Amino acid sequence: MKKKKILILGIVCILLAACCMQGCSGKEERREDKKADQAQEREEGKEQRKETGQEESGIAAPSTAGALHVEGTKLCGGDGNPVQLKGVSTHGLAWFPGYVNEECFGQLRKEWKVNVIRLAMYTAESGGYCTDGDREALKELIRKGVAYAKKQDLYVIIDWHILSDANPNMHLGEAKEFFAEMAEEYADADHVLYEICNEPNGGTGWGEIKSYAEEVIGVIRSHDEDGVILVGTPNWSQFVDEAAADPITGYGNLMYTLHFYAATHKEELRGRMEAAVDAGLPVFVSEYGICDASGSGAIDEEQAGLWMELLKERGVSCVAWNLSNKDETSAILLPSCGKTSGFEESDLSAAGNWLYRMLTGEGEPEGSGEKAGGQAQEPGGKNGGGSETQETEALTNGGMEIQALVKNSWESEGKTVYQYELVLKNTSGKDMDGWEVEIPFHSKITLTDGWNGEYEARESSLRIRSKDYNGSVPADGTVLDVGFIVEGGDGVVY
Repeated sequence: MKKKKILILGIVCILLAACCMQGCSGKEERREDKKADQAQEREEGKEQRKETGQEESGIAAPSTAGALHVEGTKLCGGDGNPVQLKGVSTHGLAWFPGYVNEECFGQLRKEWKVNVIRLAMYTAESGGYCTDGDREALKELIRKGVAYAKKQDLYVIIDWHILSDANPNMHLGEAKEFFAEMAEEYADADHVLYEICNEPNGGTGWGEIKSYAEEVIGVIRSHDEDGVILVGTPNWSQFVDEAAADPITGYGNLMYTLHFYAATHKEELRGRMEAAVDAGLPVFVSEYGICDASGSGAIDEEQAGLWMELLKERGVSCVAWNLSNKDETSAILLPSCGKTSGFEESDLSAAGNWLYRMLTGEGEPEGSGEKAGGQAQEPGGKNGGGSETQETEALTNGGMEIQALVKNSWESEGKTVYQYELVLKNTSGKDMDGWEVEIPFHSKITLTDGWNGEYEARESSLRIRSKDYNGSVPADGTVLDVGFIVEGGDGVVY
């Protein structure tokens, strides 16, 4: 009886081993089949490009670079060579769906030399996926965008565009369901990247973002084992240093996003990005503009040029905001342009003209600084309601002398918006280890953005506290690159 049991047990073990070998073999066969299919698609893509007369121009594309992956801090193609993606993001898909069409994508690829399109699907706001939006219609629009991108030999980013919802954990369940569906559908697609949280903000810390990301990444990896995933960082995707100090482990092909708007985010943020890359963090600029952080106000071509030089030097991919005719400076089309493809030079805003020149090399960005800090511009480069930089009398509080500079002003939905930059000087006669100032206004304000400080709006005043990195100020020392954007206020009280 005992021998029978041993014999049966031996047979079972043999069968289990055979099943395991078959399973492993099956996985290997599927991987090999996938590689073969991808190689065939690349060859077919090359033939298609030859037939249509589409130039290679040295621009990485799915037909030439294949599926992307991350090596160290670099985004690389299938041959291991570094790849830099340059492209444009849609505005909210629910608000501007018409630009998701094959003719538009084709023109951007062939004439603008774009190689990536970002599909920005807001999760909150009016029409948001997690609020009152039509989920099936939004997913269908993404599917169309992914299909058009493939036909036009473009990479495409599926962007879970959190903004007013601030903390990605607010809609964690919906995010996991959405990305499970997308990853299952596009697991074998060479040209698809996933951006899982656009701009965490409102004090959301890296620990909360990291926890969210680990759950969503796990869901994606259960379907797509190697697709590139972009992870947002704190403070509207600016604090890449926090991610560099505590990166996500256990998964490959991850990159971390940094967003900038050139008229607002300057040397300090460039330094933070460089430090993060030097620390080994793979950074991807999935959104940028050449105006200020509100998406409106003046264009700063000098700072935009400095950003482009750094991104080229570091091989960091970048996607411009935004493909629409919205009445704001960051839109690449004029509000008067009713087209959704076939754009001509006369259809482009000032930002659109700059982007076209930058991408094609047909005239470099001026970089003269003449527009920096100058007049506010409406889309199309026309002077708006703003004025040249205005200096105000100095205010002293908290041991600091404060010089508030009105860099730009413009109208938005019937309200006046002001962009301020501050020069803070330590007049206390002793070294400071942390500072706090309060700025009074003539009327109630609404804070829309702030940088290089901790901000708290209180009716008609704004309290600003130092960050860890700019709190130590020697006697008679100054603090620069601190600024904010407010609606209302009617100016600073002195």
